[in-house]
Amino acid sequence: MNKELRRVSIVVLLMFVALFVSTSIIQVMQADALKADGRNTRTLFESYSAERGPILVDGQAVAESQPVDDEYMFQRSYPGGELYAPITGYFTLNQGNAGLEGELNDYLSGSANEQFFDQLNAIITGQDPKGAAVELTIDPVIQQAAWDALGDQQGSVVAIDPATGGILAMVSKPSFDPNLFAVRDTEQVISTYNQLLEDPNDPLINRATNKFYFPGSVFKVLMAAAALEHGIRPEDEVPNPARLTLPDSTNEIGNSEGGSCGGGETASLATALRLSCNIPFAQFGQQLGYEAINETAEAFGFGQEFGIPTPVTASEFPEPDSEAFLMLQSFGQGEDRVTPLQIAMISAAVANDGVLMQPTLVEEIVSPDLEVLQPFEPQELSEPMSPENADTLTQMMVEGVANGAASNATIAGVDVAGKTGTAENGGDDPYTLWFTGFAPADDPQVAIAVVVENGGGLGQSAFGNQVAAPIARQVLEAVLNR
Repeated sequence: MNKELRRVSIVVLLMFVALFVSTSIIQVMQADALKADGRNTRTLFESYSAERGPILVDGQAVAESQPVDDEYMFQRSYPGGELYAPITGYFTLNQGNAGLEGELNDYLSGSANEQFFDQLNAIITGQDPKGAAVELTIDPVIQQAAWDALGDQQGSVVAIDPATGGILAMVSKPSFDPNLFAVRDTEQVISTYNQLLEDPNDPLINRATNKFYFPGSVFKVLMAAAALEHGIRPEDEVPNPARLTLPDSTNEIGNSEGGSCGGGETASLATALRLSCNIPFAQFGQQLGYEAINETAEAFGFGQEFGIPTPVTASEFPEPDSEAFLMLQSFGQGEDRVTPLQIAMISAAVANDGVLMQPTLVEEIVSPDLEVLQPFEPQELSEPMSPENADTLTQMMVEGVANGAASNATIAGVDVAGKTGTAENGGDDPYTLWFTGFAPADDPQVAIAVVVENGGGLGQSAFGNQVAAPIARQVLEAVLNR
């Protein structure tokens, strides 16, 4: 009998141990996941009953909570509207959050682990709970200038402080009105979302960080960096035909102007960048090989997933299956895919003596009692170039604006380093138009990338210098005139 009782006692003990372990896992290890679960109605009502923290640009709210007389107590509103929607995202009634509203929800709702004592203090003192404020690195003057300069075009503008990685402007068009999501009617929110999702112009996508483009000739900045880092000098030359048949192929490539690169029998790396010639870069890519180019691409951020803190789609320089495809990829065609932020990061690294800083949208996160919960501390991401090679490439890019294919980015009295791009999209599809660069070249304050879709309304007859470079110039002028 005692033996049977012992067995029962052991089983009961094991059951209690299992119950203790399972409840501990649920209460401790899974607490954050359960709190974030959309089916947790208690968290939902708490998030609305607390005054959600604002998202600020230069101290002014672009997203904030207003008191209302209903069970939710507060209503989210977006004074920044379409201008800031791709950055702020939206906050909905149990239908998901996007942008910074989603990524920083714990801080904005006041439920982050760093705010535990604030929550406890609110309970003890009977004060209304409040979320933290998020101050952005965005400069409102530059943001507005980028929005205005892009006009009715579909595309994106990204501006970065090269020395810190702080994002000064991030525009994506077409955009949307986040106030349409800040309503109590769930069916209306779902209807709005579905309408925007089905819009062929994809207004819900942040084109700066989450849409792929063929880079075209702006990729030549990375190629020139790879060449310099692997021993090729600006004056080094390759043969200069007007047409070149790719290896083991009947396909020919040409330069954008239709002739040879500058008219000589040979073309140097510097001339090829200044005039944006495809054939020399195809040959330099053939010399370098995939591994050398990819090494530089990865150092600039290709293939890396990171957040700003919203997720950024990793740009791609995939390994080609032939030498012919490598040569195509060497001037930004083939299977190359990039985001505008990635292209801005390349120019930012060149401007910052070859050092690439981690890009970010967040300047600081501040609790209601003004305690800094998360300060902005510039972080080095990588060093894709030596300072000497970065200076050499800067001078090459200055020549591209002063005497080359990027002439429409010229600003009187200022040396602008720049590169245009005109990317083919296959068949009769309109070109994608680019500009990237920085200014002033001798003391860079901003690095920029501009992309314009649909050929800027001109199909396949427009060039990056014609459409994208003037947009970039307006933004650069706004920075210099601050």
